[in-house]
Amino acid sequence: MSTPVPTLSAQVIAIRPGRPLSGSVAVDGSKNAALPLVAAAATLLRPVRLDNVPVSSDVRTLLSLLHEAGWNTARPIDDAHTALILPADAAQPLDGLSERASRIRASYYLVPALLALHGRARLPWPGGCRIGDRGMEQHFKVYESFGDRVRVDDHGYVVEAGRLVGGTVSLALPFRSRGATIAAVLRAVAAKVPLRLGQPNLSPEVLCVLTALTAVGYACRAADRVLTLAPPSSEVAESPVWRMPGDKIEAGTLACAVAATGGTARITGVHSPDIAPLIAALHRLGIPTSEETEALTIQGQDIQPTGRPLRALASLAPGSLDADFEPPLLALALGFPGTHLFSDPINPGRHGNLLPQLVRLGAVITEVSSTECRFVGPQRLSGAGVEATDIRTGSALAVAGLTARGVTTLGGVDQLRRGHADLPGKLLSLGADICEVTP
Repeated sequence: MSTPVPTLSAQVIAIRPGRPLSGSVAVDGSKNAALPLVAAAATLLRPVRLDNVPVSSDVRTLLSLLHEAGWNTARPIDDAHTALILPADAAQPLDGLSERASRIRASYYLVPALLALHGRARLPWPGGCRIGDRGMEQHFKVYESFGDRVRVDDHGYVVEAGRLVGGTVSLALPFRSRGATIAAVLRAVAAKVPLRLGQPNLSPEVLCVLTALTAVGYACRAADRVLTLAPPSSEVAESPVWRMPGDKIEAGTLACAVAATGGTARITGVHSPDIAPLIAALHRLGIPTSEETEALTIQGQDIQPTGRPLRALASLAPGSLDADFEPPLLALALGFPGTHLFSDPINPGRHGNLLPQLVRLGAVITEVSSTECRFVGPQRLSGAGVEATDIRTGSALAVAGLTARGVTTLGGVDQLRRGHADLPGKLLSLGADICEVTP
């Protein structure tokens, strides 16, 4: 197919089945790690340099919101993957952030930084992927534990800093929410008080925030039942440099794409333990892999389908399958024998987005419930027009399109770019028959 047109003018991704993917590709920095790390840098109210920052649109939006709120943010002309977060010289009154904050879910990460700088945070309700009710009740309970006052209305919410004086803040989360865990950690940083948090989320994205804070003198202990954080006894003089980890979800998506085509390729820049649950699922399907510390190789020429059923159950428990792995893994499993069960109770609306689009490609899938589905493979898909209604639905449809007979046209490219700066370009570099076009 023709050479891709420039990204900014592209509106639809066209995909055709072709030869097995092969070669080597490096993943971008993790969007899911960059968003809380940007917010953590702002909360410190000191200069911080961030390296390996992805240029996905969600990250760019968060950086622009920080600038709007009074921080100085910059990216070197010769390095789009570095960001400098510099606090404002003096806090200016801020009534609230613009409606751009409603375009991404991660705008809520800015609340502790806004409280640290302005004593007040007013934001619209977060947006992002429409994948079911992901309320902020746990976030509000975190802030109330710090003595903050929370008000909500139809347009958004306001958090006003309370008068917390010393002492350890102790609370327990009813479930392992990543967003609420990061909210508690960053609120403790803003308040400069110790934190004791029960039932924390211990995903790699949370752990990289704790690692970054440790580098500037915080004492952190993260155990399955309790996370503790204590402020530094003395401030580290040097300006910290934090590096984003490689995007485990982009690595997993590329791995599923390579395996779906029976290809062999090396994916670099990802910490292999971060994708261990996905690797286990690939092995169960009969897809051999080899892992290095910062790389994963899919050995598609040696695939021997096992016919064993794959139970891909997304969970917030430590070491379990990240919910964002589930969609591309589902698209892959459609081509493998077995009666497969997939479940995502974390994002209750995601299956409602993804399954109808896969059905348009000819998939036969039984919905056991709104969050659980079952199907029998292998299935043969046929190209059709489909829509990326959220980031992970888009990446799953890209995987499916690589094996569907005929041409698959994928709309909703802006959704895909919220999480991936250039997923089509990475697939193209591996030999995929894919291009971006303006209809």
